Parts: sequence; C-alpha cells; structure tokens
Amino acid sequence: MTRDLGRYFLLTFVAAWVLWSAAATIPRDGATGALAGAIFLLGTFSPSLVALALTARQHGRDAAGALFNRIFKTDVSPWWYVFAIAFMPAIKLSTAAISRLITGAWPRFGTEPWYLMIGVLVVSVWVQAGEEIGWRGFALPRLAARLGLGPGSVVLGVIWAAWHLPLFLVSASDTFGQSFPLFLTEVTAMSVAMAWLYWRTGGSLLLVMLLHAAVNNTKDIVPSIVPGATDPFALSTSLVAWITAALLWVAAGYFLIRMRGGRLDARTLPQAQTG
Repeated sequence: MTRDLGRYFLLTFVAAWVLWSAAATIPRDGATGALAGAIFLLGTFSPSLVALALTARQHGRDAAGALFNRIFKTDVSPWWYVFAIAFMPAIKLSTAAISRLITGAWPRFGTEPWYLMIGVLVVSVWVQAGEEIGWRGFALPRLAARLGLGPGSVVLGVIWAAWHLPLFLVSASDTFGQSFPLFLTEVTAMSVAMAWLYWRTGGSLLLVMLLHAAVNNTKDIVPSIVPGATDPFALSTSLVAWITAALLWVAAGYFLIRMRGGRLDARTLPQAQTG
C-alpha cells in the first residue's frame, strides 16, 4: 500500500508540474492562449487521471469505472448539500464579524454578485472531478487504512497543498506571490472537512466536489488576498486571512474528534483496502 501511494503521489506531482510549467511558457494571446489553457487544465486533472490509470492497471477497468462512478453518488440527505454549499460562506461571514469586533470596522467585501457565484458553482462542480476522484476517491481511503481517517486527512491536506506550490511561483496564476504558508494552513484544514463529509456521505465524491467548488467560488465574499504580494514564502499580512484559517481549524478540530476511530467502509469503497 505504501508503494501504491508513493507511485500515485509521484506521478501526480510530476504530471501536473510538467504540464503547468509547459503552459507557463506558451503566450496567452490568440490560439496559443487556448492551447496554454488546455495544457494547464490537463495538469489540474492529473490527480484523477493518474488515479484512474493506476486503478485500471492494478485492478481492471471495472474497478476504475466504480471509482469514477462515485461522482454520481447522489443518494444522501439534503442536509449534506446545504453543508457543502454553505460551509465556506459561513466561515467567511463569521470572519467578517470577528474582524469587525477586533478592528471596529468591517473588512473589504467582494463585489461578485451572489447569483453569479451560484451559476459558476453549478458549472464548476463537475470540473472538481479532475481532482477529487484522485485525492478523496483514491488517496484518502488508502491513507485512512494506514493512518486512520483523521490523521490520513491531515497528511493528505499537506500533500494536496504542496501540489499547488508552482501556482504561487508563476506570474500568470492568480495566486502568484501570495502566502503559501497560509494556503498550506487553510488547505490542510479543508482536507479534514472534506474527509469528514466524504465519510458521513458514504463515499460520495459528488458532495466533496460540491464543497470544493463552493470554496473556490465563495472564498472572496470576504477576500483574504494581499494586493501586490511578491513573496510566496512569507506569512500573510491579512487579518482576514488568519481569522479565516483559525475558524477553519476550529471546524477541523471538531471534525477530527468526530472521526476518531472512523473507517471508510471497504464494502462501498472496495479499492480502499487493495493494492
């Protein structure tokens, strides 16, 4: 199992980083811009493409198909859909209230209309399959079998954050120059929340895809970004960012307590105990 995971993470990192680096060298105007975008997107999908390829090679196409089909697992309580969509907005609005108490003034709010956020979320939720089939569908069950569900989710969060590192170093990325240590802190906490949701929904990749999309599209309700930042290895100077991180870890602490002794059911996730 350790070799299985090591191979998965190595191939995922190499594929994404090579493709992202290639995309960064291509001019962003005209037809070459479309090519750069396609190569970049292929790199973003590497966690799931590698997972499906390894599963098919080791356990057959039926196993790969079963893994892929978890993105269509919809038979969960409506409450979990509400949780997936509302978790990050609740964190951000709470952040704004705490910032108001600390500083005496409201932080800067984003200007994107709520209906546009929802529209983009509905479209982008399916794009998250490019990551979540791999991170939560393939890697998490294996890490949980070895380390336990809670610790496995923390380890996966660190790896997941590290996979994004080149995006903090490439000028074409919207995270260029932002604080990677802050990102690592927040993403690790989000990995715990996603593992908890995956566990509670019986292994529904659709729900973690929805949570992932909601985080991406609602995090700027109260922006944490530092304008003009140039050092990705510096600590963020944004109070909003650190309040957000603290609240995410308060939630993560609760989820870790709830997941103590938790197991992913091998009957519904047959690939979890193999390899």
